[in-house]
Amino acid sequence: MPVKPSTPEDTFFAQQELERRRSLARAKEDQLRGEERRLLKERHWMRCPKCGMELLEIDFLGHKVDQCSACRGLWLDAGEVESLTRAEEGSFLGNLKKVFWS
Repeated sequence: MPVKPSTPEDTFFAQQELERRRSLARAKEDQLRGEERRLLKERHWMRCPKCGMELLEIDFLGHKVDQCSACRGLWLDAGEVESLTRAEEGSFLGNLKKVFWS
């Protein structure tokens, strides 16, 4: 059972120790999160979200998009949909933009 501090000085040092342990625990947790994030990125980098196979970068209408080597799905990075629809205003992609972003 923990011993209660008997003087204000003991209370002060107990609080200092508690805060030190909390900051060490937070630092260790942050380090573990960073390591976990790095491992997840390594494991999933350029992998298909649907089947997990390798993604290949291909040229599609003058833009680089990612295509799965197994299921042939196309995956777009941030901003690629906008650039594709901007380039193809009167085509299928341009009309698709009007339906979803109007």
